[in-house]
Amino acid sequence: MPRAAQRALLPLVLSSEAPTAAPLIPAASQATQQLYLPLMQTSAPPLIGAPLLGLASGSAEQAIAWLSARAIYNNDIARIVNTYQHIGEQVGLDWFLALAQMAHETGSLTSWWSQPPRRNLAGIGVTGDWRSGLPDGSPGPAPGPAWVWSAQLGRWLAGVSFPTWGSDAVPAHLGRLLAYALPANQGDLVQQSLIAQALGYRSLPASHRNSAPTILGLNGRWAVPGTEYGQRIMMLAEAMRRL
Repeated sequence: MPRAAQRALLPLVLSSEAPTAAPLIPAASQATQQLYLPLMQTSAPPLIGAPLLGLASGSAEQAIAWLSARAIYNNDIARIVNTYQHIGEQVGLDWFLALAQMAHETGSLTSWWSQPPRRNLAGIGVTGDWRSGLPDGSPGPAPGPAWVWSAQLGRWLAGVSFPTWGSDAVPAHLGRLLAYALPANQGDLVQQSLIAQALGYRSLPASHRNSAPTILGLNGRWAVPGTEYGQRIMMLAEAMRRL
């Protein structure tokens, strides 16, 4: 015989501050009188992602403190953070959230890709693909423009390198984020110029434009499979704000 659905009951204590229109209950009995209402089980509320566009969600001092305590190459940390702030404010991006993404992608500036001369701050073009060099162990010709030779591994690795922090690496990251946040052919002239520069380093599928009004829109797009990519960046940004 099927069992009847069970419901958890919560006690509802009648308050002495009830509206005057409610039936009056003697004060002596109010303390013990209870009604029981069913406790309805609901699903967890949807996670609201942090918007890419908007004011910074943290400070330059917090970002510098976080990175300075962890980075391998820290000579240019202040310059990098200040460039994120300067360009981010020009185009209306939450540059602190972008710095949290950079910290996630680079292990807070400890990754091989983030070090000069590569200066890749956001894993742009870093797909995990590789190609062998020549049989004698030398590099030989690069497989294409977005490949870097790793002498340690003795192979070519897919990924974009940037000659400077301020004129290339940071604009490439922020402009790419902006392309995710805005539809094609929208935005002011400064925003469109930054997007064009960023996508000149590496193109972006048309389906990815305007796909990420919040950081959660990058899940499965910026990183694959990346099912919790945005959530991890939000958690890292919160940790950075605690400094």
